[in-house]
Amino acid sequence: MTKIVKLTDEKITNKIFLIRGKKVMLDRDLAEMYGVTTGNLNKAVKRNLLRFPKDFMFRLTKDELRSWIFQFGTSNRETMGLRKLPLAFTEQGVAMLSGVLKSKTAIRVNIQIIRVFAKMREMLIAHKDILLKLEQIELKLLKHDGSIEKHEREIQTVFIALKQLLNPKISPKKRIGYRLANEND
Repeated sequence: MTKIVKLTDEKITNKIFLIRGKKVMLDRDLAEMYGVTTGNLNKAVKRNLLRFPKDFMFRLTKDELRSWIFQFGTSNRETMGLRKLPLAFTEQGVAMLSGVLKSKTAIRVNIQIIRVFAKMREMLIAHKDILLKLEQIELKLLKHDGSIEKHEREIQTVFIALKQLLNPKISPKKRIGYRLANEND
């Protein structure tokens, strides 16, 4: 299964889930991104278990898997054939995978995934004050149940602004310098 998958930050972000209060990626999604089978990824991890303490990786329980399927709308077709419950890797666990999977694809993908985790963390820190303000607005609305219609437009404006902040349009960066004739990138 050595097909190369074109990864975008959005594709990576869509594969990060909140399980046990931690942002994690599942073994099967990581394997697909790295261009290996889930079995081979798990074998590499099993050979290097000392690198993956419980705060880096854990196996989902049956209840967590059911909840994940329900919460994220995963079809039964996607989960059929699971012989073992999936492994979930935290950001540190994903970083540790770079020492276990040593192909150039794995290294490239790993760097991209770590950058997405870092962007998510920066975004949460940068917009923490917005979230606090939203909580304050929510509390006010609960107190003033009758005036919800009055504040509805204000809330919609806040959410529109939030969406723009959380999904900024990123223009591609221009490359600087000389380019070799046989250079692919």
